[in-house]
Amino acid sequence: MVNKRDFSLSTAAPLRAAVGVYVALVAATLVALAVLSAVDPPLATSEAWGHAIVVAVFAVLLPLRLRAALRGSRGALRAVGLIAGLLVLVNAVEAAIPRFVPTWMRVEMVVVAVLMAAVVLLVALTARARDAGRA
Repeated sequence: MVNKRDFSLSTAAPLRAAVGVYVALVAATLVALAVLSAVDPPLATSEAWGHAIVVAVFAVLLPLRLRAALRGSRGALRAVGLIAGLLVLVNAVEAAIPRFVPTWMRVEMVVVAVLMAAVVLLVALTARARDAGRA
C-alpha cells in the first residue's frame, strides 16, 4: 500500500501561506470593486469585474486542490501547479494590455502573477522532493 502522506513539510507552510494570501487578495479586490462601483464607477470597469469574477472562481478552486495535495494526492498537487501557472499567464498578459483595466487593477494583476509564480516554484520543489523520496 502506498503511503499518501509524503508531502514535503518544508513547502507545505509556504504553499498554504501563498494560497491564503491569494484568496485574501481576491476578496479584497472584489470589495474594492464593489466600493468603487458606488464611489467612482470609471475605476470599476466591466473588464475589471469580469477578471475579478474569473480569479474568484480560482480562489475557491485552488484551496480545495491544495487541501487534497496536502493529504498526498499527486494529481491535486499537479492541479495546483497548473492553476497557478494559468493564473501567472493570464494575469501577466492582461496586465500588459494597454487600457484594459484601471491602473490599480493592473498592479493587483502583477502581484497575483508574482504570487502564483511562487506557488508554481513551490509545487515544483514539492514534486521534486516527492520524486527523490521514491527513488
